[in-house]
Amino acid sequence: MRGNGRTFKRGNRWWISYYAPKDGRSSVEHRESAGKTEKEARALLRQRLQEISVHRAGLRQFQGPRQERIVVDELLQTLERDYEVQGRKSLPQMRSHLRHVRAFFGMDRALTVTTDRVRDYMAHRQSEKAAAATINREIGGLQRAFALAVESGTLTLPPKFPSLPENNARQGFFERADFMAVLSGLNDPQLVDYLEFFFWTGMRPNEIKSLTWADFDRETWTLRLHAKDAKTSHGRALAIEGPLRDVIEKRLSARRLDCPFIFHRNGKRVGEFRKRWKRACQEAGVHGRIPYDLRRTSVRNMIRAGVDPAVAKKISGHRTDSMLQRYNIICEDDLREAVAKTTKYVSGLPTSRTVVPIQKKAAGDE
Repeated sequence: MRGNGRTFKRGNRWWISYYAPKDGRSSVEHRESAGKTEKEARALLRQRLQEISVHRAGLRQFQGPRQERIVVDELLQTLERDYEVQGRKSLPQMRSHLRHVRAFFGMDRALTVTTDRVRDYMAHRQSEKAAAATINREIGGLQRAFALAVESGTLTLPPKFPSLPENNARQGFFERADFMAVLSGLNDPQLVDYLEFFFWTGMRPNEIKSLTWADFDRETWTLRLHAKDAKTSHGRALAIEGPLRDVIEKRLSARRLDCPFIFHRNGKRVGEFRKRWKRACQEAGVHGRIPYDLRRTSVRNMIRAGVDPAVAKKISGHRTDSMLQRYNIICEDDLREAVAKTTKYVSGLPTSRTVVPIQKKAAGDE
């Protein structure tokens, strides 16, 4: 019967023939090689007929043999194009994550990527000492690539993607004295201005680096971060007062006509300065700190100063209260102070009872 398809032999291989949708047509004959035995051919034919039934039921689009020829690298290329079209700011980071995914999966066929295969990748990256959060971001990129393939009809079903537990709550903070000691060891006034602005505002590094003089209103001394430059795609304004005004005045003195950026180094946008930072931290006796600790420090300082969390979020750019909590705004000194206050309070409580309980008479007493 036409609807049941057929198997046939050509040379030393078995083939199958069946009618299925193709290029907008509802029923077109498909032929494909199906193995060296009739049993293999019949098994593949049953699979194809099931896929056609699912398609006609409106559950999944029929793909047939073409999805079996797709390799992982093709899916990753599609993912990169999608990021480019969407104008995602995380494209460079995503490409960095996909570099490891490509090295492991590369030209593997997409249909061979199973949950167990993904776990093999996770174990491989763990052997390379990659952090759990890093591995999850890499797996997340692969998962998104498969999701796009399913959305476009390139693949029928994606595999299930496991993830690793993360314990990456940020904990680093800067006391002001330590921060000033690090600044004094940088010997770079332009970098010092950038870090001071970071310390007082808690804005994301790339947001600060993107600020231009066109964003600065000198009449009102206000800076506006546009939505296109904000990580969350939500613009916000910042009033320039106190130490921030001092920083901007120094940047005005260092302004260059050939550079639009407020914070620059010799006319170029601020880039990486890891070696200089590490050396300054070592000289200051501050170890294990990173520039991003300034973001956590800024938010903590605002909260300690009594700034409304809603206002603090508008300055730093956090979108939710849970993100503030994720940064562990309460540090060890806060906890130590809480214990000291509790100890002082409890120590002041009376240790002797003021009410003497009535003694019960023993049996036989009158």
